[in-house]
Amino acid sequence: MNELVIAFGLFLFIEGILYAIFPAKMKNMLKKLELLKDSQLRTGGLIFAVIGFIIIYYIKS
Repeated sequence: MNELVIAFGLFLFIEGILYAIFPAKMKNMLKKLELLKDSQLRTGGLIFAVIGFIIIYYIKS
């Protein structure tokens, strides 16, 4: 459970840094997300989730 909290904190840190350093680019990126189909977003999300799971699996083993 402790690792989950650390991972969430790291996610928030990285996300916050991106918005602090590149605010205009982040706004443009969010606008472009509206142009994507739901299926494309879902597929991309699943791919990133699997990659994250694989990274965590290899680190823990």
